[in-house]
Amino acid sequence: MSLAPVEADFAIALSAIRNSAPLIHNMTNIVVANVTANALLAIGASPAMVENTEEAAELAAVAGAVVVNLGTLSPEWAAAMRLATQRAQAAKRPWLLDPVAVGALGYRTRLANDLLQYRPAIIRGNASEISALAGDATGGKGVDSTLSSNAAIEAAQALARRSGAVVVISGAIDYVTDGTRLIGISNGHPIMTRVTGMGCTASAIGGAYLAVSEDPFLAAVLAMVTMGVVGEAASAKAAAPGSFQTAFIDALYQIEAGDLARGMRLS
Repeated sequence: MSLAPVEADFAIALSAIRNSAPLIHNMTNIVVANVTANALLAIGASPAMVENTEEAAELAAVAGAVVVNLGTLSPEWAAAMRLATQRAQAAKRPWLLDPVAVGALGYRTRLANDLLQYRPAIIRGNASEISALAGDATGGKGVDSTLSSNAAIEAAQALARRSGAVVVISGAIDYVTDGTRLIGISNGHPIMTRVTGMGCTASAIGGAYLAVSEDPFLAAVLAMVTMGVVGEAASAKAAAPGSFQTAFIDALYQIEAGDLARGMRLS
């Protein structure tokens, strides 16, 4: 593919999601489970929220993609994540890692580094999380980044080369890299930072695109463009963060390939 997606890329991927309703095993946190499940349903995917050790590996083996979000951890959830990602790798099912608050807290930082051995297809986090996972000692402020997204580009490229994953840095400008290719996405709206779960939703949508795309780089770009363009459309109809959540789900349900291709701002 060319570096930038074209309308046909969006059309093929959206049609594949909406026609096949891929099963997305979304191991996410308790704060955002409802939001991310609704987002997956709105774009046309089928969410499954399973975090127990008895079922996580079994579901990972048959899912279209697995999304692992470290937001609210417990020992059992961590064990289930290890089982799910190990089985996903064995079954050749793509998976995405969202390293929430890695670098700020030691337990999840060790877990995230441990999970890298199971070869995620995409890693998506903010600049502080990505820098920390790449080996930079800089930590975030809880789940918030203390770095701008462009400050983590070199760390993201190094992490991509070391892990084999496509790395996404979320921020005012989102960056996607596989260690060689690099693309910036300038879509989105400031109100998105006032609504919990937008980053986690980006990871869930990334899982949906990952399930239907052979190239994880393309899947990551399509997901971040979708989040940004849909966020802009929702902000035009929302008066405040509460109404934005509803408007976002509605806009995601209604979005078409042409809207995404015309609206994307890439560098």
